[in-house]
Amino acid sequence: MKLIKTSTLLLTAIAAAGLTFSAVAQSLSSVSSYRKAHADKLARQSKITDRIHLEENQKYARELWENIEPEPDIYTEGWASNLVNPYKEANVPNSKRINVQHYNMPIKQTMVTSHYGYRPRFKRMHKGVDIRACIGDTIYAAFSGRVRLTKYERSGYGFYVIVRHENSLETVYGHLSRFLVKPDQYVKAGQPIALAGNTGRSTGPHLHFETRFMGYAINPEAIFDFANRCTHTDTYLFTKSTYQNARNYSSK
Repeated sequence: MKLIKTSTLLLTAIAAAGLTFSAVAQSLSSVSSYRKAHADKLARQSKITDRIHLEENQKYARELWENIEPEPDIYTEGWASNLVNPYKEANVPNSKRINVQHYNMPIKQTMVTSHYGYRPRFKRMHKGVDIRACIGDTIYAAFSGRVRLTKYERSGYGFYVIVRHENSLETVYGHLSRFLVKPDQYVKAGQPIALAGNTGRSTGPHLHFETRFMGYAINPEAIFDFANRCTHTDTYLFTKSTYQNARNYSSK
């Protein structure tokens, strides 16, 4: 009996308000649609927020990688040496996978004018590549690391810089006109380190660029695609047997 009276009162109230059952149903439907739309909006906002957080985390990770200093043990063997190759007595592993993902091209020019390899005319190895340059062009660190040498060699490299990197490579930059860094200075990939020149044994302005692993001169074109300004892969597999002959031509 009470349920009947309650229903009657509710119907009377609806009628007094001038509402029909259709209007009430439509109103309830509108509320449901609003709630669904609001829920969809919240879901979209949540996805946007998650994406922003992901991007922020990725940015933080990149900045952390770029600013982290390498472990000190790579700056021990031969660090105080004035030689281009301080690893003559080192126990070099037969193979080593080297991370070359975080790189920068050493110069904006892309034309290789002289390639890596043995030169019968001079009976010696050309242990790097020569890249066309104008005197005063900016030279950049190929990877992050610490400057080991800034030196002058009249009969060879002229003014040159050697940087030892946290990926275990050393890079050599020769025939420079000016140094922009000092020994033991930490540099990031892409940081200016010198200006191109025509010093030492050179027949014209260019950058002589070498990539070395524990004294073994690796063909830079095996790592870098100079024409397209990138690396071929994110990692490079060094094998000692590949470069043993090149090392035997000269211990330098």
